[in-house]
Amino acid sequence: MSRPALSRCFRKRWIATFVTLSMAGSAQGADLWTIAQDALENDAELASVRSGFLATEAARDVQRGTLLPQIAVGGNVSHSRIYSSAAQGQQGVPEGGVPGEVAPRDDTINSVGVSLDAEQALYDPARQAQLARAEREIDRDAVSLDVARQQLLFTVADAYFEILRAHDILSARRAQETAISRQLEQARERFEVGLIAITDVHEAQASFDLARAQRIAAESAMQVSFEALERLTGHRYDSIDALDDDIPIVPPEPGDREDWVTLAMDNSPMVLMAQAGIEVARSQVEISRAGQRPVVSAFATYGWSDSDRTGTNYSSESQVGLRASVPLYTGGSTEAQIRQSGFALEVSQYDFEAQRRDTIQQVRSLFTRVNNDVETVEARRQAIVSNQSALEATRSGYEVGTRNIVDVLNAEQSLFNAIADHAEARYDYVLGLLQLQLQAGLLGADSIQAVNAWLSDEESVSLELPDEANDSPVMNIGERPRAPS
Repeated sequence: MSRPALSRCFRKRWIATFVTLSMAGSAQGADLWTIAQDALENDAELASVRSGFLATEAARDVQRGTLLPQIAVGGNVSHSRIYSSAAQGQQGVPEGGVPGEVAPRDDTINSVGVSLDAEQALYDPARQAQLARAEREIDRDAVSLDVARQQLLFTVADAYFEILRAHDILSARRAQETAISRQLEQARERFEVGLIAITDVHEAQASFDLARAQRIAAESAMQVSFEALERLTGHRYDSIDALDDDIPIVPPEPGDREDWVTLAMDNSPMVLMAQAGIEVARSQVEISRAGQRPVVSAFATYGWSDSDRTGTNYSSESQVGLRASVPLYTGGSTEAQIRQSGFALEVSQYDFEAQRRDTIQQVRSLFTRVNNDVETVEARRQAIVSNQSALEATRSGYEVGTRNIVDVLNAEQSLFNAIADHAEARYDYVLGLLQLQLQAGLLGADSIQAVNAWLSDEESVSLELPDEANDSPVMNIGERPRAPS
C-alpha cells in the first residue's frame, strides 16, 4: 500500500470510523463558494465600504457642478405704506385747513419684481484642483473597495476552514477520550485482580481527565467557529461541506519567491491604495497653491419690477460682464496651507514606502511558509503511521510486562496529537495559500472556486454536538485480564 493510501486508511480509521461526520437532515450542506457569495451580498463592513465609494463618486459630481453655469432666479412681492408730511413753509393751504399748516401724505404701494442671475467660471484653479482631487479620491476608494472584497473572501475562507479544523480536532479528542477511557477501564480490571498497582490506575485516570478537558475545549472551539460565519453572512448554516482527503498539496505557482513579489507590487490593492493616497495628497497641494491665483468668471443679470405707485411704470435692467479677483494678502494662511499640504504629501509617500516594504516581507514570508506547509503535511501524515506503529509496539510490551501503563497512555496521546496535528497542517496549507494570494492581490472568485473544488459534497460537518463522548471502542484492547493462577 502506498504512503498516501496508508495515511488515508489511518485517517478514516481513527476519525471517520469512530466519529462520523454529521449529515444535514433535510438541507444540503453549504459549500465555501455559496457562503462566500452570501458574504459578498450581506457583509455589513463591505456594504459600508461600497456606500462610501458611492459617496465619493457623488462628491466628484458636486465638484464638477461648481465649474458649470450657475443660474438662479428670484422674485419678490411686497406691500408697503409710506407716510410723509410737507416741509415747513410749504405754499398753499390744505383744503379745510388754515394758512401755514403742513399737508400730510399717506401712500399704500404694492410692488412685484423678478430677477435672473447667471455666472460661469472661466478660470478658477482652486475648483479645478478640487475636481482633480475628487477624481483621485475615486481611484483610491475603488482600490479600497477591492481591498475590502479580497479581505472578506479570505475572512470567509478562514472562518470556514476554522470550523473544519475545529471539527477534525474535536474528532481526534473524542477518539482519544474513548481510547483512554477503555484504557482506564482495563487498568481498573487489572488492579482488581492484582496485576498492577493503584498508581497505574491513577495515571490512567489523570490521562482520562486531561483528554476529557481537551474534548470539552474542542467542542467549545467548534461552536464559536460556527458563529463567525453567521456574523459575516447574516445566515445560520446547518452544515458545511468537509475538505476532501485527497487535496493537492503542492508548492505555489509561480515557484520563485521574487516572482510573487513582482506580482504583489503590480497587483496588491494595499500597495495600490497607498499609491493612490499619494495622488490625493498631491492634488491637495495644488488646491493650496491655487489660493494664490486669480479667479475670472462671466456673469449676466436681468431684473424686472413694477408697482402701483401713481405716476410710475414697470422698470427693467440687464447687465453682462466679466468679474475677476486676485488675492493680495490673506494673512499668511495660504502659505501655511501650502506647507501643511506639502507635509501631508510627505506623510502619504512614507506610508506608501512602509506599505511596500511590509507587502514584500509578507509575500516572502508567506511563500516560504506555504512551501514549508507542503513538507509539514507529509511529515504529519507520516507521523500518524509512526505513532500507530509505536502504540502497537508499546501495547504489546504492556501485555507482556515490559512496558507500563504510562508508556501506553503516552503513546496513545502521541498518536491522537499526531492526528490533530495533521489536520492542523492541512488547513494551514490551504489558508496560507489563500493568504499568499491575498497579499499578492490575486485573491478573487476563481481562487475561492478552486479551493471549493477540494471540498467533498458526500460528507458535511454540522454544529450538533452529542451530550457525551462517543463510547465506541477505538481499538481492540484484548481480552479481560485473569487473576494469576
